[in-house]
Amino acid sequence: MVEAAVADVVGPAVTTDPLVPRPASGRLEERSSTCTAGHQPTVLFTDGDHALTKKTLAAVALLAASGLTLTACGDDTSGDSDGQAQSSDTATSFNDADVTFAQQMIPHHQQAVEMAQMADGRATSAEVKELAENIEAAQGPEIETMTNWLEEWGQEVPSGDMEHGDMGHGGGDMAGMMDDEQMSDLEDAMGGSWDQMFLEMMIEHHEGAIEMAETEVDEGESPEAVALAEKIITDQQAEIALMQDLLDA
Repeated sequence: MVEAAVADVVGPAVTTDPLVPRPASGRLEERSSTCTAGHQPTVLFTDGDHALTKKTLAAVALLAASGLTLTACGDDTSGDSDGQAQSSDTATSFNDADVTFAQQMIPHHQQAVEMAQMADGRATSAEVKELAENIEAAQGPEIETMTNWLEEWGQEVPSGDMEHGDMGHGGGDMAGMMDDEQMSDLEDAMGGSWDQMFLEMMIEHHEGAIEMAETEVDEGESPEAVALAEKIITDQQAEIALMQDLLDA
């Protein structure tokens, strides 16, 4: 196979047998291969009157031994194409349930964060203060994540400035949301009264979020959205148990 590769590159071997006609004297034959992907061409010369030099033969042998062929000049882009297709599939893998989940959970989380931020200057219990901080720390990044999904999916992102009554309690699809009056009462409370009101409201709020997340787990298509819904269920069930313990203490 090596001999065939060399013959293919440099052409017929030059013979010194006097009985075999040789090419006309002084003619220099040039054979070259041109790559189209930015590689330098390989150029070999054979002299009609003289055998190939040792230097040329060494180069040819190295070429054949290395297994280099003209096809090496091409670039293999199939891997990049596959990666781009997979990324595109991931970005478009969603359904109406995923969109509804994100569009509703964003304002739901925003209200929970608003309630948690009220703890500053109002809460008395150290446990309640820590819980409020944890809720804000967890749900803030989740809001950003869901916002990015909606933008990637080409769907409307909730404005974040809706009135509590527009998205709140009794709104049907937004379980657990507080209305304007409830939010105003929480804002006006202080000390132990605030702690109790916050815990009671947040338990109801969490129960609504879990209900929404369970719907996403059952009906959603996006793996990322379903995974977030499962995380919300786990996290908020644990927080409900903690809040119930604080109320019972």
